[in-house]
Amino acid sequence: MPALTTADGRTLAWHEAGSGPPLLCHPGGPGFSSAYFDGLPDLAAQRTLLLLDPRGTGGSDRPADPTAYDLGDYAGDIEALRTHLGLERIDLLGHSHGGFVAMAWAGAHPDRVGRLVLASTAPRFTDAIRQARADRAAEHRDQPYYADAMAALQAHLAGDYGTDEDLARLYARESRVFAPLDMETAEVDAVLMRAGTNADALRHFNDHVAAGMNLAPGLAGIQAPTLVIVGDVDPMGAPAAQELVAALPNGRLEIVPGDHFPFLEREHRPQWSRAVLGFLGEERLG
Repeated sequence: MPALTTADGRTLAWHEAGSGPPLLCHPGGPGFSSAYFDGLPDLAAQRTLLLLDPRGTGGSDRPADPTAYDLGDYAGDIEALRTHLGLERIDLLGHSHGGFVAMAWAGAHPDRVGRLVLASTAPRFTDAIRQARADRAAEHRDQPYYADAMAALQAHLAGDYGTDEDLARLYARESRVFAPLDMETAEVDAVLMRAGTNADALRHFNDHVAAGMNLAPGLAGIQAPTLVIVGDVDPMGAPAAQELVAALPNGRLEIVPGDHFPFLEREHRPQWSRAVLGFLGEERLG
């Protein structure tokens, strides 16, 4: 497993798969390892994937400071990896929280961006996103698991967990109400459980980042071609994606079938992958 040593002495690790031009992939969470992507085999057919284990996940060390999980900290790790690889520019795909990190890095280093993919993400949390998530959970109100799932969700939001294992147990109980009522979630849930958890990272994000996050102003300087891609029933939703495109000088929007994880949803993965590869492949045409 390739790795580097950061300036503060941590191991920062990633997995490599596939062949072709490199594409760095940052998972969401925060607190999930690169197992979150389940290998992205369709993308690996045309790209060399650098599947990053963010700080404190997988093969990457936790920072000595348990609060060192700001978006700028994560973005610094991307820049450390780009420098380590000796790449003048790098293509980057960030999903969900990984999209927040990708925006933070690209905004700070716009001249280092090759192509940028912002998947199922948003520049800020809005009342529309919060309402969509609440409406999604309410779809399950008549199901036998609903009361326990909502109790777990409330504990999660209140920070009522101490360890990674505590958080993983809450995720397992609450996950069903995150998906559409008629969607089979066993495969997606299994991948996310394999990706692990980092309770410090999530607590820091919820307590110190989420409420005040607004990444839109930093997008104006990103001249690199950027794909904003979202599932058509994702609670993050088209309005958030449209806000991103409006803030980007060279952004385009692609809405594909699926929920928050089209790349893990068997019936939706092919179209999501084609959209991403088509966008990335344009660089070789120009």
